[in-house]
Amino acid sequence: PIPCKGDQSSRRLRFSRAGQSFASMAKVVGRDDARVPVTILTGFLGSGKTTLLNHILASPSHGMRFAIIENEFGEVGVDEKVIKETSDEQIIEVMNGCICCTVRGDLAVALKRLREKTSGFDGIIIETTGLADPAPVAQTFFVDEEVRLSYSLDGIITVVDAKHILERLREEKPEGVENESVEQLAFADRVLLNKCDLVDEKALEEVQKAIRGINANTEIIRTQYGQVDPKRLINIQSFSLENVLKMDPEFLNTDGEHQHDLSVSSVSVRFEGELNHQQLRMWLSDLMQEQAKDLFRYKGVLAVKGMPDKFIFQGVHMLFSGGFDERFRWAASEVRECRLVFIGRNLDKAALERGVMDCKVGPLRFKVGDEVEANCESWLRGRVVKLWDEGNPYRIRLQNGEECWGPVDTDEFVRQPSGRDWGAGNRKRGSPWWEQSGEDAKRRPWQARR
Repeated sequence: PIPCKGDQSSRRLRFSRAGQSFASMAKVVGRDDARVPVTILTGFLGSGKTTLLNHILASPSHGMRFAIIENEFGEVGVDEKVIKETSDEQIIEVMNGCICCTVRGDLAVALKRLREKTSGFDGIIIETTGLADPAPVAQTFFVDEEVRLSYSLDGIITVVDAKHILERLREEKPEGVENESVEQLAFADRVLLNKCDLVDEKALEEVQKAIRGINANTEIIRTQYGQVDPKRLINIQSFSLENVLKMDPEFLNTDGEHQHDLSVSSVSVRFEGELNHQQLRMWLSDLMQEQAKDLFRYKGVLAVKGMPDKFIFQGVHMLFSGGFDERFRWAASEVRECRLVFIGRNLDKAALERGVMDCKVGPLRFKVGDEVEANCESWLRGRVVKLWDEGNPYRIRLQNGEECWGPVDTDEFVRQPSGRDWGAGNRKRGSPWWEQSGEDAKRRPWQARR
Protein backbone atom coordinates (compact mmCIF):
# COMPACT_ATOMS: atom_id res chain seq x y z
CA PRO A 1 0.00 0.00 0.00
CA ILE A 2 1.05 3.58 -0.65
CA PRO A 3 -0.03 6.79 1.09
CA CYS A 4 -3.20 8.36 -0.27
CA LYS A 5 -2.54 11.61 -2.09
CA GLY A 6 -5.42 14.07 -2.02
CA ASP A 7 -6.15 16.49 -4.82
CA GLN A 8 -6.49 20.13 -3.84
CA SER A 9 -8.68 20.87 -6.83
CA SER A 10 -11.72 22.91 -5.82
CA ARG A 11 -13.13 24.84 -2.90
CA ARG A 12 -16.12 27.10 -2.46
CA LEU A 13 -16.91 29.53 0.35
CA ARG A 14 -20.28 30.77 1.57
CA PHE A 15 -20.65 32.94 4.66
CA SER A 16 -23.12 32.80 7.51
CA ARG A 17 -24.90 36.01 8.43
CA ALA A 18 -26.96 34.89 11.41
CA GLY A 19 -25.99 34.14 15.01
CA GLN A 20 -24.25 35.76 17.90
CA SER A 21 -20.54 36.56 18.00
CA PHE A 22 -18.00 34.07 19.33
CA ALA A 23 -17.07 36.43 22.15
CA SER A 24 -20.64 36.50 23.49
CA MET A 25 -21.02 32.76 22.96
CA ALA A 26 -17.82 32.13 24.94
CA LYS A 27 -19.34 33.91 27.93
CA VAL A 28 -22.48 31.79 27.67
CA VAL A 29 -20.58 28.49 27.74
CA GLY A 30 -18.06 29.74 30.25
CA ARG A 31 -14.97 29.63 28.03
CA ASP A 32 -11.92 31.70 28.90
CA ASP A 33 -10.21 30.58 25.68
CA ALA A 34 -10.76 33.20 22.95
CA ARG A 35 -9.75 30.79 20.18
CA VAL A 36 -12.42 29.50 17.78
CA PRO A 37 -13.54 26.00 18.81
CA VAL A 38 -13.44 23.27 16.19
CA THR A 39 -15.51 20.08 16.09
CA ILE A 40 -14.37 17.14 13.95
CA LEU A 41 -17.30 15.09 12.66
CA THR A 42 -16.18 11.65 11.52
CA GLY A 43 -17.57 8.15 10.95
CA PHE A 44 -17.47 5.51 8.24
CA LEU A 45 -19.21 5.90 4.87
CA GLY A 46 -22.98 6.10 5.16
CA SER A 47 -23.12 6.43 8.94
CA GLY A 48 -25.19 9.63 8.75
CA LYS A 49 -22.68 12.47 9.15
CA THR A 50 -24.30 14.84 6.64
CA THR A 51 -27.76 14.15 8.08
CA LEU A 52 -26.43 15.07 11.52
CA LEU A 53 -24.74 18.18 10.13
CA ASN A 54 -28.00 19.32 8.53
CA HIS A 55 -29.77 18.76 11.84
CA ILE A 56 -27.22 20.90 13.67
CA LEU A 57 -27.44 23.70 11.12
CA ALA A 58 -31.24 23.68 11.15
CA SER A 59 -31.59 23.56 14.93
CA PRO A 60 -32.86 26.83 16.45
CA SER A 61 -31.69 25.86 19.94
CA HIS A 62 -28.06 27.03 19.80
CA GLY A 63 -28.34 30.39 17.98
CA MET A 64 -24.79 30.04 16.67
CA ARG A 65 -23.15 30.29 13.26
CA PHE A 66 -20.53 27.93 11.97
CA ALA A 67 -17.99 27.56 9.22
CA ILE A 68 -18.31 24.11 7.65
CA ILE A 69 -15.36 22.33 6.08
CA GLU A 70 -16.80 19.58 3.90
CA ASN A 71 -14.50 16.80 2.69
CA GLU A 72 -15.46 14.18 0.10
CA PHE A 73 -13.51 11.18 -1.14
CA GLY A 74 -14.86 11.22 -4.69
CA GLU A 75 -13.92 13.46 -7.57
CA VAL A 76 -17.41 15.01 -7.59
CA GLY A 77 -18.94 16.73 -4.57
CA VAL A 78 -22.43 15.55 -3.62
CA ASP A 79 -22.83 16.38 0.07
CA GLU A 80 -22.33 20.10 -0.55
CA LYS A 81 -25.50 19.95 -2.68
CA VAL A 82 -27.39 18.20 0.11
CA ILE A 83 -26.40 20.47 2.99
CA LYS A 84 -29.52 22.48 3.72
CA GLU A 85 -29.68 25.12 1.00
CA THR A 86 -31.83 27.44 3.06
CA SER A 87 -29.01 28.08 5.51
CA ASP A 88 -26.24 30.59 4.92
CA GLU A 89 -23.47 28.48 6.37
CA GLN A 90 -19.97 28.70 5.01
CA ILE A 91 -18.61 25.70 3.20
CA ILE A 92 -15.06 24.91 2.17
CA GLU A 93 -15.02 21.78 0.09
CA VAL A 94 -11.84 19.73 -0.24
CA MET A 95 -12.53 17.61 -3.30
CA ASN A 96 -11.07 14.37 -4.61
CA GLY A 97 -9.01 13.34 -1.67
CA CYS A 98 -8.91 12.23 1.92
CA ILE A 99 -8.48 15.06 4.41
CA CYS A 100 -6.32 12.94 6.68
CA CYS A 101 -3.72 12.66 3.92
CA THR A 102 -3.63 16.34 2.90
CA VAL A 103 -4.40 17.70 6.33
CA ARG A 104 -1.10 19.33 7.27
CA GLY A 105 -1.08 21.35 4.06
CA ASP A 106 -4.57 21.72 2.65
CA LEU A 107 -6.54 21.97 5.88
CA ALA A 108 -4.02 24.22 7.63
CA VAL A 109 -4.03 26.65 4.72
CA ALA A 110 -7.83 26.71 4.67
CA LEU A 111 -8.02 27.40 8.40
CA LYS A 112 -5.53 30.25 8.16
CA ARG A 113 -7.42 31.77 5.24
CA LEU A 114 -10.65 31.58 7.22
CA ARG A 115 -9.14 33.39 10.17
CA GLU A 116 -7.78 36.17 7.98
CA LYS A 117 -10.98 36.58 6.00
CA THR A 118 -13.60 36.43 8.75
CA SER A 119 -14.05 37.04 12.44
CA GLY A 120 -16.67 36.27 15.02
CA PHE A 121 -17.28 32.59 14.23
CA ASP A 122 -19.06 30.62 16.91
CA GLY A 123 -17.23 27.53 15.78
CA ILE A 124 -16.03 25.40 12.88
CA ILE A 125 -17.31 21.93 12.04
CA ILE A 126 -15.11 19.68 9.90
CA GLU A 127 -16.96 16.77 8.28
CA THR A 128 -14.36 14.27 7.14
CA THR A 129 -14.76 11.66 4.45
CA GLY A 130 -15.85 8.27 5.75
CA LEU A 131 -12.43 6.83 4.95
CA ALA A 132 -10.49 9.37 7.00
CA ASP A 133 -8.43 8.69 10.10
CA PRO A 134 -9.28 11.56 12.48
CA ALA A 135 -5.84 11.55 14.13
CA PRO A 136 -3.96 13.52 11.43
CA VAL A 137 -6.86 15.98 11.26
CA ALA A 138 -6.69 16.54 15.01
CA GLN A 139 -2.91 16.74 14.85
CA THR A 140 -3.14 19.92 12.78
CA PHE A 141 -4.37 21.88 15.79
CA PHE A 142 -1.21 21.11 17.78
CA VAL A 143 1.69 20.92 15.31
CA ASP A 144 0.94 24.08 13.29
CA GLU A 145 1.70 27.07 15.52
CA GLU A 146 -0.48 29.58 13.68
CA VAL A 147 -3.45 27.21 13.69
CA ARG A 148 -2.87 26.37 17.37
CA LEU A 149 -3.00 30.04 18.35
CA SER A 150 -6.22 30.68 16.42
CA TYR A 151 -8.22 27.50 17.01
CA SER A 152 -8.90 24.99 19.77
CA LEU A 153 -9.98 21.41 19.12
CA ASP A 154 -13.25 21.13 21.02
CA GLY A 155 -14.10 17.50 20.37
CA ILE A 156 -14.21 14.58 17.94
CA ILE A 157 -17.71 13.26 17.22
CA THR A 158 -17.91 9.81 15.61
CA VAL A 159 -21.16 8.72 13.95
CA VAL A 160 -21.71 4.96 13.87
CA ASP A 161 -24.05 2.95 11.63
CA ALA A 162 -25.57 0.49 14.12
CA LYS A 163 -26.44 -2.01 11.37
CA HIS A 164 -23.03 -2.26 9.68
CA ILE A 165 -20.38 -1.21 12.22
CA LEU A 166 -19.55 -4.70 13.53
CA GLU A 167 -18.79 -5.85 9.99
CA ARG A 168 -16.44 -2.86 9.61
CA LEU A 169 -14.65 -3.50 12.89
CA ARG A 170 -14.08 -7.17 12.07
CA GLU A 171 -12.80 -6.52 8.56
CA GLU A 172 -9.29 -7.83 7.93
CA LYS A 173 -7.06 -5.24 6.27
CA PRO A 174 -3.84 -5.76 4.29
CA GLU A 175 -0.63 -5.52 6.27
CA GLY A 176 0.24 -1.92 7.11
CA VAL A 177 -3.28 -0.64 6.39
CA GLU A 178 -5.28 0.60 9.35
CA ASN A 179 -8.95 -0.03 9.98
CA GLU A 180 -10.54 3.41 9.67
CA SER A 181 -13.59 2.49 11.74
CA VAL A 182 -11.40 1.42 14.66
CA GLU A 183 -9.41 4.66 14.48
CA GLN A 184 -12.56 6.76 14.30
CA LEU A 185 -13.88 5.14 17.49
CA ALA A 186 -10.56 5.22 19.32
CA PHE A 187 -10.32 9.02 19.04
CA ALA A 188 -14.01 9.75 19.67
CA ASP A 189 -15.04 12.10 22.48
CA ARG A 190 -18.69 11.35 21.71
CA VAL A 191 -20.11 8.42 19.74
CA LEU A 192 -23.49 8.79 18.03
CA LEU A 193 -24.87 5.28 17.68
CA ASN A 194 -27.08 6.09 14.71
CA LYS A 195 -29.73 4.13 12.79
CA CYS A 196 -30.83 2.38 15.98
CA ASP A 197 -34.20 1.69 14.36
CA LEU A 198 -32.58 -0.81 11.98
CA VAL A 199 -31.47 -3.31 14.65
CA ASP A 200 -32.91 -4.83 17.82
CA GLU A 201 -31.83 -4.22 21.43
CA LYS A 202 -29.61 -7.29 21.53
CA ALA A 203 -27.65 -6.08 18.51
CA LEU A 204 -27.36 -2.57 19.98
CA GLU A 205 -25.89 -3.97 23.18
CA GLU A 206 -23.38 -6.00 21.15
CA VAL A 207 -22.37 -2.88 19.23
CA GLN A 208 -21.97 -0.86 22.43
CA LYS A 209 -19.80 -3.60 23.92
CA ALA A 210 -17.56 -3.50 20.84
CA ILE A 211 -17.30 0.29 21.07
CA ARG A 212 -16.39 0.07 24.76
CA GLY A 213 -13.70 -2.44 23.89
CA ILE A 214 -12.04 0.22 21.72
CA ASN A 215 -12.85 3.35 23.72
CA ALA A 216 -14.02 2.60 27.25
CA ASN A 217 -14.58 6.19 28.36
CA THR A 218 -16.46 7.77 25.47
CA GLU A 219 -20.09 8.79 25.85
CA ILE A 220 -22.43 6.80 23.59
CA ILE A 221 -25.63 8.53 22.43
CA ARG A 222 -28.26 6.45 20.68
CA THR A 223 -29.96 8.22 17.76
CA GLN A 224 -32.16 7.82 14.72
CA TYR A 225 -31.63 10.06 11.68
CA GLY A 226 -28.98 12.00 13.63
CA GLN A 227 -31.59 13.57 15.91
CA VAL A 228 -29.72 14.78 18.99
CA ASP A 229 -29.50 18.03 20.94
CA PRO A 230 -26.57 19.92 19.33
CA LYS A 231 -25.55 21.15 22.78
CA ARG A 232 -24.40 17.60 23.53
CA LEU A 233 -21.92 17.81 20.64
CA ILE A 234 -20.82 21.43 20.24
CA ASN A 235 -18.65 23.41 22.71
CA ILE A 236 -18.18 20.37 24.94
CA GLN A 237 -14.44 21.00 25.59
CA SER A 238 -13.81 17.26 25.58
CA PHE A 239 -10.66 16.76 23.54
CA SER A 240 -7.68 16.05 25.79
CA LEU A 241 -4.20 16.01 24.29
CA GLU A 242 -2.88 14.40 27.47
CA ASN A 243 -5.27 11.46 27.18
CA VAL A 244 -4.58 11.04 23.48
CA LEU A 245 -0.83 10.89 24.08
CA LYS A 246 -1.38 8.17 26.67
CA MET A 247 -3.27 6.16 24.04
CA ASP A 248 -0.99 7.06 21.13
CA PRO A 249 2.48 8.36 22.13
CA GLU A 250 3.26 8.98 18.43
CA PHE A 251 0.25 11.26 17.95
CA LEU A 252 2.37 14.39 17.40
CA ASN A 253 4.81 12.64 15.07
CA THR A 254 4.29 14.34 11.70
CA ASP A 255 6.50 11.88 9.80
CA GLY A 256 3.98 9.05 9.86
CA GLU A 257 2.11 8.15 6.68
CA HIS A 258 -1.56 7.20 6.55
CA GLN A 259 -2.25 4.24 4.25
CA HIS A 260 -5.57 3.37 2.65
CA ASP A 261 -6.75 0.01 1.37
CA LEU A 262 -5.97 0.27 -2.35
CA SER A 263 -8.85 -2.03 -3.26
CA VAL A 264 -11.23 0.73 -2.13
CA SER A 265 -11.86 3.49 -4.66
CA SER A 266 -14.49 5.94 -5.81
CA VAL A 267 -16.23 6.43 -9.14
CA SER A 268 -17.84 9.80 -9.84
CA VAL A 269 -20.18 10.82 -12.65
CA ARG A 270 -21.23 14.39 -13.36
CA PHE A 271 -22.92 15.83 -16.42
CA GLU A 272 -25.27 18.60 -17.47
CA GLY A 273 -28.62 17.16 -18.41
CA GLU A 274 -31.38 15.04 -16.91
CA LEU A 275 -31.89 11.42 -15.88
CA ASN A 276 -34.83 9.06 -15.89
CA HIS A 277 -34.84 8.34 -12.17
CA GLN A 278 -37.09 5.28 -12.57
CA GLN A 279 -34.56 3.68 -14.89
CA LEU A 280 -31.72 4.63 -12.56
CA ARG A 281 -33.47 3.06 -9.58
CA MET A 282 -34.00 -0.17 -11.51
CA TRP A 283 -30.34 -0.26 -12.43
CA LEU A 284 -29.32 0.48 -8.85
CA SER A 285 -31.60 -2.30 -7.64
CA ASP A 286 -29.85 -4.78 -9.93
CA LEU A 287 -26.45 -3.39 -8.91
CA MET A 288 -27.27 -3.86 -5.22
CA GLN A 289 -28.29 -7.47 -5.78
CA GLU A 290 -25.01 -8.19 -7.56
CA GLN A 291 -22.48 -6.07 -5.63
CA ALA A 292 -24.07 -4.97 -2.35
CA LYS A 293 -21.26 -6.34 -0.19
CA ASP A 294 -18.66 -4.24 -2.00
CA LEU A 295 -20.81 -1.09 -2.30
CA PHE A 296 -19.87 0.85 0.83
CA ARG A 297 -21.59 4.05 -0.22
CA TYR A 298 -23.46 5.50 -3.19
CA LYS A 299 -25.23 8.83 -3.37
CA GLY A 300 -26.37 11.46 -5.82
CA VAL A 301 -28.28 14.62 -6.60
CA LEU A 302 -30.22 14.38 -9.86
CA ALA A 303 -32.10 16.57 -12.28
CA VAL A 304 -35.12 14.50 -13.35
CA LYS A 305 -36.97 15.31 -16.55
CA GLY A 306 -40.32 16.94 -15.84
CA MET A 307 -39.72 17.51 -12.11
CA PRO A 308 -38.99 20.88 -10.43
CA ASP A 309 -37.36 19.38 -7.30
CA LYS A 310 -34.01 17.65 -7.02
CA PHE A 311 -34.01 13.88 -6.63
CA ILE A 312 -31.64 13.02 -3.76
CA PHE A 313 -30.62 9.45 -3.06
CA GLN A 314 -28.16 7.60 -0.89
CA GLY A 315 -27.38 4.00 -0.12
CA VAL A 316 -25.23 1.73 2.02
CA HIS A 317 -24.88 -1.86 0.80
CA MET A 318 -28.50 -3.10 0.38
CA LEU A 319 -30.11 -0.11 2.08
CA PHE A 320 -31.37 2.53 -0.36
CA SER A 321 -33.39 5.69 0.17
CA GLY A 322 -34.25 8.42 -2.27
CA GLY A 323 -36.90 10.83 -3.38
CA PHE A 324 -37.78 14.34 -4.43
CA ASP A 325 -37.31 16.99 -1.76
CA GLU A 326 -39.18 20.27 -2.07
CA ARG A 327 -36.49 21.97 0.07
CA PHE A 328 -34.09 21.46 -2.83
CA ARG A 329 -35.78 22.98 -5.87
CA TRP A 330 -33.98 23.81 -9.07
CA ALA A 331 -33.65 27.57 -9.43
CA ALA A 332 -34.54 29.12 -12.78
CA SER A 333 -30.94 30.30 -13.22
CA GLU A 334 -29.40 27.00 -12.07
CA VAL A 335 -27.89 24.56 -14.55
CA ARG A 336 -29.76 21.26 -14.31
CA GLU A 337 -27.13 18.60 -13.80
CA CYS A 338 -26.60 15.18 -12.24
CA ARG A 339 -23.92 14.20 -9.72
CA LEU A 340 -23.36 10.63 -8.55
CA VAL A 341 -20.61 9.03 -6.46
CA PHE A 342 -19.94 5.34 -5.74
CA ILE A 343 -17.41 4.23 -3.12
CA GLY A 344 -16.53 0.59 -2.62
CA ARG A 345 -14.15 -2.27 -3.17
CA ASN A 346 -12.97 -3.42 -6.61
CA LEU A 347 -15.36 -1.12 -8.48
CA ASP A 348 -15.67 -1.40 -12.26
CA LYS A 349 -15.40 2.26 -13.29
CA ALA A 350 -16.41 1.74 -16.92
CA ALA A 351 -19.45 -0.39 -16.03
CA LEU A 352 -20.69 2.10 -13.43
CA GLU A 353 -20.29 5.07 -15.78
CA ARG A 354 -22.06 3.16 -18.57
CA GLY A 355 -24.91 2.17 -16.25
CA VAL A 356 -25.50 5.78 -15.22
CA MET A 357 -25.26 7.24 -18.71
CA ASP A 358 -27.71 4.65 -20.04
CA CYS A 359 -30.28 6.37 -17.82
CA LYS A 360 -29.70 9.81 -19.32
CA VAL A 361 -32.78 11.26 -20.96
CA GLY A 362 -32.91 11.14 -24.75
CA PRO A 363 -35.58 11.51 -27.47
CA LEU A 364 -38.75 9.48 -26.85
CA ARG A 365 -40.08 6.90 -29.32
CA PHE A 366 -43.76 7.87 -28.99
CA LYS A 367 -45.62 11.18 -29.01
CA VAL A 368 -48.91 12.31 -27.50
CA GLY A 369 -51.78 10.63 -29.33
CA ASP A 370 -49.85 7.48 -30.34
CA GLU A 371 -51.48 4.12 -29.66
CA VAL A 372 -49.31 1.83 -27.54
CA GLU A 373 -49.42 -1.22 -25.30
CA ALA A 374 -48.43 -0.75 -21.65
CA ASN A 375 -47.00 -3.27 -19.21
CA CYS A 376 -49.62 -3.33 -16.44
CA GLU A 377 -49.03 -6.83 -15.03
CA SER A 378 -50.35 -7.84 -18.45
CA TRP A 379 -50.19 -5.94 -21.72
CA LEU A 380 -53.03 -3.43 -22.09
CA ARG A 381 -53.75 -1.17 -25.06
CA GLY A 382 -54.03 2.57 -24.65
CA ARG A 383 -53.05 6.00 -25.96
CA VAL A 384 -50.26 8.35 -24.84
CA VAL A 385 -51.84 11.43 -23.24
CA LYS A 386 -48.80 13.14 -21.72
CA LEU A 387 -45.01 13.07 -21.91
CA TRP A 388 -42.77 13.25 -18.83
CA ASP A 389 -45.49 13.07 -16.22
CA GLU A 390 -44.10 13.11 -12.66
CA GLY A 391 -40.75 11.90 -13.94
CA ASN A 392 -42.20 9.13 -16.13
CA PRO A 393 -41.67 9.28 -19.91
CA TYR A 394 -45.33 8.42 -20.65
CA ARG A 395 -48.76 8.80 -19.15
CA ILE A 396 -51.12 6.43 -20.93
CA ARG A 397 -54.93 6.29 -20.92
CA LEU A 398 -55.97 2.67 -21.24
CA GLN A 399 -59.01 1.48 -23.18
CA ASN A 400 -60.78 0.67 -19.91
CA GLY A 401 -60.53 4.33 -18.86
CA GLU A 402 -57.77 3.91 -16.28
CA GLU A 403 -54.42 5.62 -16.67
CA CYS A 404 -50.93 4.25 -16.13
CA TRP A 405 -47.33 5.36 -16.39
CA GLY A 406 -44.66 4.06 -18.68
CA PRO A 407 -41.63 4.44 -16.37
CA VAL A 408 -38.96 3.68 -19.00
CA ASP A 409 -38.99 4.16 -22.75
CA THR A 410 -38.22 0.55 -23.70
CA ASP A 411 -40.26 -2.38 -25.04
CA GLU A 412 -40.12 -3.86 -21.55
CA PHE A 413 -42.67 -1.26 -20.44
CA VAL A 414 -44.20 0.44 -23.49
CA ARG A 415 -44.39 -1.04 -26.99
CA GLN A 416 -46.16 -0.63 -30.29
CA PRO A 417 -49.53 -2.42 -30.48
CA SER A 418 -49.02 -6.04 -31.48
CA GLY A 419 -52.29 -7.75 -30.66
CA ARG A 420 -50.37 -10.40 -28.73
CA ASP A 421 -50.10 -10.90 -24.98
CA TRP A 422 -46.58 -11.99 -24.08
CA GLY A 423 -47.69 -12.82 -20.57
CA ALA A 424 -47.22 -10.99 -17.31
CA GLY A 425 -44.96 -8.00 -17.69
CA ASN A 426 -43.25 -7.97 -14.30
CA ARG A 427 -39.49 -7.74 -14.29
CA LYS A 428 -37.67 -10.80 -13.03
CA ARG A 429 -35.47 -8.65 -10.83
CA GLY A 430 -35.98 -5.78 -8.38
CA SER A 431 -38.73 -3.29 -9.17
CA PRO A 432 -38.14 -0.33 -6.85
CA TRP A 433 -40.45 1.97 -8.80
CA TRP A 434 -43.31 -0.21 -7.52
CA GLU A 435 -42.44 0.45 -3.89
CA GLN A 436 -45.18 2.73 -2.59
CA SER A 437 -46.29 4.06 0.77
CA GLY A 438 -49.21 5.99 2.21
CA GLU A 439 -52.07 6.68 -0.17
CA ASP A 440 -49.99 5.50 -3.13
CA ALA A 441 -49.86 1.98 -1.65
CA LYS A 442 -53.62 1.65 -2.20
CA ARG A 443 -53.19 1.95 -5.97
CA ARG A 444 -52.05 -0.84 -8.21
CA PRO A 445 -48.31 -0.37 -8.82
CA TRP A 446 -48.63 0.64 -12.46
CA GLN A 447 -51.58 2.99 -11.93
CA ALA A 448 -51.01 6.71 -12.41
CA ARG A 449 -52.21 9.26 -9.86
CA ARG A 450 -55.29 11.19 -10.97
